[in-house]
This record gives sequence, C-alpha cells and structure tokens, in this order.
Amino acid sequence: MIVITLRDGEPIDRALRRFKQRCQRAGIHRDAKKARFYIKPSEKKKIAKNLARKRHRRAAMLAKYE
Repeated sequence: MIVITLRDGEPIDRALRRFKQRCQRAGIHRDAKKARFYIKPSEKKKIAKNLARKRHRRAAMLAKYE
C-alpha cells in the first residue's frame, strides 16, 4: 500500500504527482494491466521466449559494432 503524506504548504497537485510516480515505480499500473485478461501458461512461455530471442538478437547486434 502506497501512502503519501502532504507536506506543509504543498499543493495537492504535487502530492498527486508524487503518488503517481510511486505507483509507477511499484508497478501497480502494469500489474493491473496484466490482470485485465487471462493469458494461458503456454502463451506466457511463447511471449517470454520471443522477448528473450529479441533481447539476444539486440545484444549480438550491439556487440558486433563494439
């Protein structure tokens, strides 16, 4: 649970901005977005494999230019 305390003389807009930043760092929005739809375990594995493949290709391409 994220708690934001208002400082003396702090506008509510700034406190709301701090709250949003903390939510973003905690990954709450991302988790809520993921939970929106059910993804079968086989689909999760497929997505993870594709992301890993993409990461390795990018690393190999960057290594080639170093």
